Amino acid sequence: MRYPKLRELREAVKALVKGPYTSDYPRKPHKAFERFRGRPYFHEEDCVGCTACAQVCPAKAIEYEDSVINGKGKRKLVVHWDICIFCGQCQANCITDKGIILSQEYDFSTTENREALSNEVEKELALCDCCGETIVPFDQYAWVAEKIGPMSFSNPALFLFYLRVLDLALKNEPARKDDLELRRPDRIKILCPRCRREAAVKS
Repeated sequence: MRYPKLRELREAVKALVKGPYTSDYPRKPHKAFERFRGRPYFHEEDCVGCTACAQVCPAKAIEYEDSVINGKGKRKLVVHWDICIFCGQCQANCITDKGIILSQEYDFSTTENREALSNEVEKELALCDCCGETIVPFDQYAWVAEKIGPMSFSNPALFLFYLRVLDLALKNEPARKDDLELRRPDRIKILCPRCRREAAVKS
């Protein structure tokens, strides 16, 4: 007859005293470990809309769409939890480190449609003063200017952006695309890369 080992007896007695190792789910909510990677959430105050998370997502669970309505640009970012593989690349590559953060939530049960399994954020886009094309979100402009400090005044787009935020500079209406002729003074404007190259060449 084979007798149980002392280690097995010790574990059995410990389980009788402290209770089972398994959690009492679903009667009691299970508490995930501290480093558990659950569903990611956008943090609107810290997200600058740079789309770095969408660029590095291997499952293509994060998508974005730029639109211009009534002269105002909007960028909409959406993370789809039903596609996400919770690898954490979005959080690891976020330029602000807090724009998108993985939570400890793991229960995705829902009676709603697929759209309920998503989280989204909207950011206002800066438009080119010449052609009206979208450039980057205003929050990203502000984040870059804050990171480089006084050196932002060496960039026409950055310091002009700050002057407009302080209502110290007028906002130019985008020129018509069929009547677009860039000159040297147009370099002191918020321009898209194409218009900035053209203005630099013609100056």
